[in-house]
Amino acid sequence: MSVSPKSMTPTELRAGAEAASVGLPALMLSAERLAAALTAGAHGQRRAGPGEDFWQYRPATTGDTARSIDWRRSARSDGQFVRDREAEVPQSASIWVSAAAGMDYSGGANRPSKRARADLLALALSMALLDGGERVALAGDPPRPGRFQAGRIAQSLVSRPPLAGDEDAPPAQALRPGQRVILFDDFLGDPQPVLDYLHRAAGLGVRGALVQVLDPDEEGFPWTGAVLFRSASGALRHDTRDAGGLRAAYLARLAERRALLSRAALNASWHFGTHDTAAAPAQALLWLWSALEA
Repeated sequence: MSVSPKSMTPTELRAGAEAASVGLPALMLSAERLAAALTAGAHGQRRAGPGEDFWQYRPATTGDTARSIDWRRSARSDGQFVRDREAEVPQSASIWVSAAAGMDYSGGANRPSKRARADLLALALSMALLDGGERVALAGDPPRPGRFQAGRIAQSLVSRPPLAGDEDAPPAQALRPGQRVILFDDFLGDPQPVLDYLHRAAGLGVRGALVQVLDPDEEGFPWTGAVLFRSASGALRHDTRDAGGLRAAYLARLAERRALLSRAALNASWHFGTHDTAAAPAQALLWLWSALEA
C-alpha cells in the first residue's frame, strides 16, 4: 500500500520526490518527441477571432455587417461570405491526471502503467498547447505560458505520490469559465463525481475531453480458472474459480460505463475517448488534438 503524503516526514517526501525525478528526463524527452510530431510546422489557435492570419471563409449570418462581407469571394457564388481570421488570444487549458492507486496497474512488463501513459499524454499535449501560445497548467494550478511551464508540469507529474485509495476525482472548485479541461483516468470507480464535474463544467461554459486509459487486460479480460481479483488498495476483493465465466458480464459492464460517460460528455459538449496502453500514444494525442479544435 502506498503511503499518503500526510503521513510522510519532510525528509521522506523529499526523498520520494528525488527518486521520482530520476524518470523526469526520459518523460520530458518522450513528450517532446510526441509533441513535435503533432505540431510539426507553424501552429495556430485554429479558431475564429481577432488576428492577422486568414483562417476560413464562412457563409454570412444574421449579425454580420456589410463591412465584414468579402465581396470578391461572394461574387464567385450566389451567397455572401465572411473572411474569418485566426484567433491570436491565448487560451487557457487545465489538465488532470488521476492519482488513484489503480492507475499504477500494468498487466505486462513490456507495457507502461496507466499512470505512466497518462502522464506522457498530459505532458505532450501541454507542450503542444504551450508551443501554440496557450496557457496551460495541471488542475488547481495557475495556467502559464512558455516552455518553462512544461518543466513545471513535468516535475509535478513525476513527483506527486499515488493515493492510497482506489478513488480520485478532478477538483471541481478549480473550474473557471471559458477554460478547456482534459481529464485522464481509467474511470472504473464510482462515476458520480465525474458526472457532477461535467454538470458543473457545462454550467460554467467549460469545454474539454475525457480520456479513459486502460491496460489491455482491462479491455479484454483474459483471465480463466481460479483467480483472486482485488483493487489496487486491497479494499475490494473477489475470489472466483471460473474467471472465464465472468468475461461476458465484465465486458458488458465496461460497455455500459463507456456509454454512460459518452452520453454525459456529449450533454456537456465535451468529448469522450479511450486509449489502450498497448497502442501508440500518438493515436490518443491526435484524437485529443482534433477534439480540442472541434
